[in-house]
Amino acid sequence: MSRRSGRITLQARDSNTPETDRPLLKKRKSEPSKKKLQPASKKQNYEIQTCWSEDGASPCILIETPHKELEPTDQSRFKQYRFKNLFIKNSPIPRLSWANSEDVWIKMINKELTYIHDKSYLQRHPKLQPKMRSILLDWLLEVSEVYSLHRQTAYLAQDYFDRYMLTQEDVSKDILQLIGITALFIASKIEEIYPPKILEFAFVTDGACSVWDIQQTELLILKALDWNLFPETPISWLKLYAQVEAQKDENFLEPQFSQDKYIQITQLLDLCMMDIDSLDYSYSVLAAAAFCHFSSFDVVHRVSGLTWESVSPCYRWMAPFMDTLQSEPTAQLKNFPKVKADDKHNIQTHVAYLDLLRKAQERQIDSHDFQMSPVATAATLTPPSSTEKPTSV
Repeated sequence: MSRRSGRITLQARDSNTPETDRPLLKKRKSEPSKKKLQPASKKQNYEIQTCWSEDGASPCILIETPHKELEPTDQSRFKQYRFKNLFIKNSPIPRLSWANSEDVWIKMINKELTYIHDKSYLQRHPKLQPKMRSILLDWLLEVSEVYSLHRQTAYLAQDYFDRYMLTQEDVSKDILQLIGITALFIASKIEEIYPPKILEFAFVTDGACSVWDIQQTELLILKALDWNLFPETPISWLKLYAQVEAQKDENFLEPQFSQDKYIQITQLLDLCMMDIDSLDYSYSVLAAAAFCHFSSFDVVHRVSGLTWESVSPCYRWMAPFMDTLQSEPTAQLKNFPKVKADDKHNIQTHVAYLDLLRKAQERQIDSHDFQMSPVATAATLTPPSSTEKPTSV
């Protein structure tokens, strides 16, 4: 609306007043400017701002923002969103010579909010079952070991797959292998110095996927993910926690943690990530819970800043997986051709994860039946026979 039409609108009009009796607009220029009309009530709006303190806590303070005169009339539509309260601790990363440790820490935390994963995407695909995802991820881990790909590459592929499926609907199980191998192809180009050729990725599918299929699916995935290809995976969080816990000198980039302990934790993460319920937790919490199973929570709190209330649900959910691995031979470092000794722990390995996953899920069912049983605590509970147990998915 122009300034002229605006003034005419604000001026009171009387239909009985002759047109000539109305003051001319030109004369109003000499009149003192009138104050703009103020709304009867102002709506207060605030934004969250963090404030670092010396004791490490970072309380959220409210900063008043300019008044907003319009509010959404239908507030029920906000029920579909889930809001989280974030209480950020000071960076556990030591002082760095090449970057600001707090900036690095905040950037990692922000990625937790930017890259969203949710297991509910299966509701978009009625033809798919959680077990199909487990079989696909198990195969991708095996391919990663064959080509000596890094753990980060395998976890990037898993993240790309889950986030891509969250953007699609009614995907057929016949193309899951194509989506998975394409996600691994993209991840290898992101992470690996010398990624395998696309012909090699097509070869491992035994003719199920051609080079042309992978190229076309690559374009679809990149577009669906909007080229957001750099999440902080559970492996990157775990490596940070392990390095902070074992830090002895100023060279933060050189690994100083135990390789043997590291691969045992990563095996637990591998097994847990194959269960779709792992998507209920953020990547940083998953890594912290796995680290906590091999250390004390005091150490986990120091290297992650997370509270026990944040880690304990994931820690308890992960317990059957840990019990399953403890009943198996301890993970050992493997030798890979052309891989340096100080990089062996970073190469993705594969074991009989599907069998281990089945055992872990059976332990979960037994634990759930024990907790839900109406029998008194002092009574002896007899676990159901294998034929009576619900089939795991």
